[in-house]
Amino acid sequence: MNRKQIDSEIEKTLGIIPSMFKSIPDSTIEAEWELFKKVQLEDGPIPQKYRELMGLAIAAATKCQYCTYFHTEVAKVNGATAEEIESTIHYAKMSSGWSTYVNGLQIPLNLFKKEIDQVCNYVKKNVSEHVMT
Repeated sequence: MNRKQIDSEIEKTLGIIPSMFKSIPDSTIEAEWELFKKVQLEDGPIPQKYRELMGLAIAAATKCQYCTYFHTEVAKVNGATAEEIESTIHYAKMSSGWSTYVNGLQIPLNLFKKEIDQVCNYVKKNVSEHVMT
């Protein structure tokens, strides 16, 4: 497809041609638009609401205002509640914090993996009503 055809498809799909697509060079717009459709618009093994919440968690952790806004709004379009959005951000904060702490302490990775495997095995065997996810 040429640029004009791709722009027409973008506008038909999104209602406008956002600046982020206008700025992509003609030489790569087709590939970028196809990837965007595949990842952002098509169904996949993970429902879109949860994919957007994952995107929000990553965006919040990397502190990208553009992505944070995008994934928050698209998550809402896909049915995410304010409580789910807050929970996602809280989880990202917790994960980032523990990552910083454990990495900063330089706990040996093989020891960390061994201990986590022990925890998961214990939970599987002894705490049937509590599932770690």
